[in-house]
Amino acid sequence: AASRRHYRHSNAGISAGSLPMDSKMVETVGNPTAPQVGCLLALVYVAALYVYAECLELFRKNKSKQDEPQKDVEMLDQSSENKPLTPLKVMTQVLPTSTLLRAAQLRPEAVLECKELLRNTMEFGLILGWFFVADRSGIVPDGEKTYSRDFLMFFMFLLTAAFMWKSLPVTKTKGAPLNRDQTEEWKGWMQVLFLLYHYFEAKELYNAIRLFIAAYVWMTGFGNFSYYYVRKDFTLGRFAHMMWRLNFFVFFCCAVLSNSYVLYYICPMHTIFTLFIYGILGVASQYNTSNTGIAIKIAFCFALVGLLWETPGVFKTVFRPLEWLVGYTDPRKPDIDPLHEWEFRSGLDRYIWIWGMICAYMHPRFEKVLNWLDDMNQNYALAIRSSIVAACAVLGAVYYEHIYCLPKLEYNAVHPYTSWIPLTLFIVLRNVTPTLRSVHIANYAFLGKITLETYIAQFHIWLSTANVPNAQPAKLMVLIDGYPLMNFFLCTALYILISHRVFNVTNNIKFLMLPLKDNKALLYNFGIMTGLLTICYIIALVLHATVWV
Repeated sequence: AASRRHYRHSNAGISAGSLPMDSKMVETVGNPTAPQVGCLLALVYVAALYVYAECLELFRKNKSKQDEPQKDVEMLDQSSENKPLTPLKVMTQVLPTSTLLRAAQLRPEAVLECKELLRNTMEFGLILGWFFVADRSGIVPDGEKTYSRDFLMFFMFLLTAAFMWKSLPVTKTKGAPLNRDQTEEWKGWMQVLFLLYHYFEAKELYNAIRLFIAAYVWMTGFGNFSYYYVRKDFTLGRFAHMMWRLNFFVFFCCAVLSNSYVLYYICPMHTIFTLFIYGILGVASQYNTSNTGIAIKIAFCFALVGLLWETPGVFKTVFRPLEWLVGYTDPRKPDIDPLHEWEFRSGLDRYIWIWGMICAYMHPRFEKVLNWLDDMNQNYALAIRSSIVAACAVLGAVYYEHIYCLPKLEYNAVHPYTSWIPLTLFIVLRNVTPTLRSVHIANYAFLGKITLETYIAQFHIWLSTANVPNAQPAKLMVLIDGYPLMNFFLCTALYILISHRVFNVTNNIKFLMLPLKDNKALLYNFGIMTGLLTICYIIALVLHATVWV
């Protein structure tokens, strides 16, 4: 790899340790892997199809102008750019084939129908190309991390004040506790602190970050249980959308950047807990309407967690056959068991998703209590709310003094059993009055919608793994050398913009490829996509074996 320049922030702080750049750890960019070549071939093919689609549409418009000039305005209004996205339909002929397959065969009508899919896929591929350039090519220099508590606190307070000044709307579900806007806002401000923790290596926030991650996992339990319990929708389309959201982006990041799945541990962790919830509620779903049935299922969840994580040896026995998927070797610690990271990361939050399920089940009762309190005499209501706030403050102080302030290793040992305490206190305080339940900070809610994308993208286009596959992002990306604050704002702006685009294009591709209510089209499209990627990968393997050996 090309040599990397380094710089240090000028503001005072504690210098963070950098990743050792042993020559054995650095893979040269001149030797691409087979998955990287396969992704490049797929991108070239998609780009060629998209150009072909544009040429076909241009030709069609010109022909329409010549044949029926009076309908020019109508033709423009009906152009594919103005049409809403619609899932690709299955075409039933002698042999069932999908629009996607016919497009791959360069049939003009199918290529035109797939134009939006091709455009979104090409944009997604170009974004992954930027990931590679920024964090694997050696073109973009690295910088060292430094920490200033003063700057971090100033920035967070300034950002929150600006967001509250310009974006404090009333929620659509006015008065409902834990409404969608509120939980998105919660995810948003936690994500900002989570990212700043990584950017400035703010080690003193470690215990807080552990609680934030627990809150995300809690929302996995709360959100999935609420959906399946209320809507009873265990269809293939819903399941496919859920797995796509969690894993599509990270799959291609692993392929393009030669990283292990567990490097982005949030994705596999949410995936396994989501699968647990889906399976537990989906099996014998007729009993989900019974209190006894739900109690038995939740008890089973606790038993499952106890067996997997609390019983010595069981976790590694179960996941050893999946080591190819959930194994991870840190370049700095090559001698550690590849399953250690997965066991450690998933084990920290092994119970909190169950607490999320319990909270979702109790949510209607919680809402009734709050409504009862709202309808009460104002003086009585004020006294009760004051008592609730005081009790939460006392419990919070006890938790802070005896648990939160523990050193890192001691805190990790008790975190799985205690993280529910501060999360529950926050939920109660955030919903204690109608006003608090009815407003949210919209800009934080916006950031909350793209937490998955910002989490993954931070590794490569905001921070830097310094050209080392599977390395932790111990350095910073530098676009403006010598001006750390200007670099911070420029990199952050690009990073948020790109993360938002990834959110949009991956959702568009998902909607086009995986119809919710058409299992046949879903299976065909997914199978054809997998087949095309497999063909690209096989070609890449041949090229890798013959050209780059």
